Amino acid sequence: MIPSKYCIRKRELQERSRGFTLIEILTAIAIMAMVLITLYSTFILANRALFNADQSLVKLQESRAFVDTLKREIESAFYSKDNPYCVFKMDDRDFYGRQTSSLTVTSSSPLIKGLANINYAVEERNGILVITKSMVSAFSQPAENNRVDLLEDIETFTLQAKYQNAWVKTWDSSLSKIAPEEVNIILTIRMKNREGKDKDTIPYSIFETAKVRIGTAI
Repeated sequence: MIPSKYCIRKRELQERSRGFTLIEILTAIAIMAMVLITLYSTFILANRALFNADQSLVKLQESRAFVDTLKREIESAFYSKDNPYCVFKMDDRDFYGRQTSSLTVTSSSPLIKGLANINYAVEERNGILVITKSMVSAFSQPAENNRVDLLEDIETFTLQAKYQNAWVKTWDSSLSKIAPEEVNIILTIRMKNREGKDKDTIPYSIFETAKVRIGTAI
């Protein structure tokens, strides 16, 4: 017996209206879960890389600003052997293989009227090296000293003064009676490696040469 067109049409509608089986639903859920996990992992990694890049960029900008300020102050150093308040003194120190320098220089500063005795030093705090700065009027008492933190978690900070044809890491104007003609500034920080883990860092050095424009001519 040949089925009528009505029966064939009814059978087609029944087949089309049939729902998904449990296995099909579970398979679809599993595939969707894998896609969501992949997208979430990609988002987390991208967000972490962006955060690390922002932190590194801020640290780089702060380090660059520090070196530029120090360069200007050294280039504006004022020294005369006839003026007892003038000083240009450099010392070096080693923190378990990490080279650092300290500097005391008489120079101009927009924060103090007239000449200022400016001091840069490095302190170790729980294994972290911190560059600090203090300044006081060259004509006042050391009690006015006010020290602030400038840069945290540096790797090395080295100053080298040119003496004849050599570079030295120590200088005392009270002994040499002159200020150096040139000073090399070398600051090394550690930048986060975007391709590695959170704790992976790579060293990055900033180098500048400051030529004393005033101190050697007076």
